[in-house]
Amino acid sequence: MTKVYQFSCPKCNNNHLFYRYGKDPDGYQKYLCRVCNHQFAPERPRAEGANCRRKHPPCPMCKKASFLHHDYEHYSNYRCCDKNCNHSFFVWKATAIASPSVSELFGKHDFKRMRYPVQLIITALSMFYLGKNSFRNISLILCTAFNIKVSHTTISNWCTNFAPLFDNMRIRLMPLLDLDSDEWHADETVVKIAGVKHYIWFVVDSETRFVIGFHLSPNRDSPQAVSVLHEAHRHGEPNAIVSDRYSAYKVPVKSLFEGAKHIRVQSFKDDISNNLIECFNKQFKAWYKTKQGFSSFQSANNLISMFIFFFNFVRPHSALNGMTPAQVAGLNLSKKQKQRYLLVA
Repeated sequence: MTKVYQFSCPKCNNNHLFYRYGKDPDGYQKYLCRVCNHQFAPERPRAEGANCRRKHPPCPMCKKASFLHHDYEHYSNYRCCDKNCNHSFFVWKATAIASPSVSELFGKHDFKRMRYPVQLIITALSMFYLGKNSFRNISLILCTAFNIKVSHTTISNWCTNFAPLFDNMRIRLMPLLDLDSDEWHADETVVKIAGVKHYIWFVVDSETRFVIGFHLSPNRDSPQAVSVLHEAHRHGEPNAIVSDRYSAYKVPVKSLFEGAKHIRVQSFKDDISNNLIECFNKQFKAWYKTKQGFSSFQSANNLISMFIFFFNFVRPHSALNGMTPAQVAGLNLSKKQKQRYLLVA
């Protein structure tokens, strides 16, 4: 199964055969279609009306011209030329927006040349990602309950190498979901990779408990917050974004979500808290502690991506009346469709 991208060629509608083709003068990633050889940059904003481009972006409030107020390392601050409007807004530089870590998954895109049946592999994956079982415990359970001998090393390879396959399923299922809700919650937490601190950033929908985006990074600064919020922005736009008092969220929220209100939780006495995503962090840490850290960045990125897929699409939640976050967001699949998207064994 080939990789499915979240965009298609504007000339031939191909959505899976591309080469990375450098970047354009403004820093946007270019792709070369392997079917029609058309070059394009899907992230570049399209100009409306005339072919001429303004030097600076128009004001998002009144659509009039703007001027550069301050130019920073990662973003620019513009102000509307109309004194009656005088709106100030931020625009992140394309070169400062790094790709989220979910775009760096490696491994298999299908179940070809597998010694064991697909149902057994999905059962082992469910035991690992829905519970707190180690690879050796899963191997022991399969041997005693099903009389099937599978080494713990093989199970470890399954849990790591199938991340691109399940990410393709996620990309195909995301258009079926409705994630435009009142609030999104954003937060970051620490994980250790080979004994070194790394930070994982999450964005969670308050109504469905759906994890909209994640980003794994060795740094804890604004460009990393932009990466995860930019990825989440592809799937909807909330009325408000809730975060803690960490200043790294301030400019990214203003620049990416112009119409959303940014609620910064000051204390536990506030009417709106960030407890929802803190609860998710607690569940993630409970699963993470059984791994005793990660050995490499690539394996950590794959394992976290798989954990979030099973959390969103497979695991039923008692707080959601036994439904999955995807079902609350509007996903309604038959039994055959669930087997097709690898949601059941």
